[in-house]
This record gives sequence, structure tokens and C-alpha cells, in this order.
Amino acid sequence: MSSAVIDPLELLTNKGDRKPTFLSTIFNPLACTVAGFGLACMLNWGLRRPIFSGLQNHVGFAVLGGIGGTYLDKKRTEDLATRDAVLRHYVELHPEDFPPVQRKKFGEVLEPWVPIR
Repeated sequence: MSSAVIDPLELLTNKGDRKPTFLSTIFNPLACTVAGFGLACMLNWGLRRPIFSGLQNHVGFAVLGGIGGTYLDKKRTEDLATRDAVLRHYVELHPEDFPPVQRKKFGEVLEPWVPIR
């Protein structure tokens, strides 16, 4: 941000310049896939079977976990977009409550430190 003024409406507007990182796009599906595979292992362990027996169960739970992770990721994105739209609309309706704020540096905000002995 090169501007010396922070505008609340500008912060809530997606200008398309934010690129998601590589890990953020695959983390939820990958984590849910691993959790599904782990669930199949835990079921086998709980039923006192060899942990990797019934490999089709492991594959099935991993696929279901990946699908569930993808669904949760899309749902989370939709919910965050809805929340941002509601906040943006509220800021547009009440601009007097959200004036632009001058950007401050840490040196201007922090008080000088004096040790007390």
C-alpha cells in the first residue's frame, strides 16, 4: 500500500490484484484427504485388524475426504465473499462512521520507553 491514507471501502474492495498462494488452494482438500485415509486406518485399528487391510476402504475414505475438503473450501470462500459484501454495503451506507485514517508508523504510535529502577 503506497498511499498515506487508509480508506475502509478500498480495503473491502477486491480489485483482483490478490493472488492466492499455491498452498492455500490445496490445503483443505489435501488435509481432508489425509484425514479420510487416517480415519480408515483408525477404524481398522479399532476393529483390531491390520491397519492397512482393506485398501479399498482407505481409497474410498480418502476420496470422500478430498471431495468434502473441496466442498468446505468452496463454501468457506462463498461465506467470506458474502461477509465482505455485507460489510462493504454497510460502509457505503454509513460513510460518516468510517472516515479515512492517516497511516501511522510504529514510532508515532509507541511511547518512549524509560526504564524505572
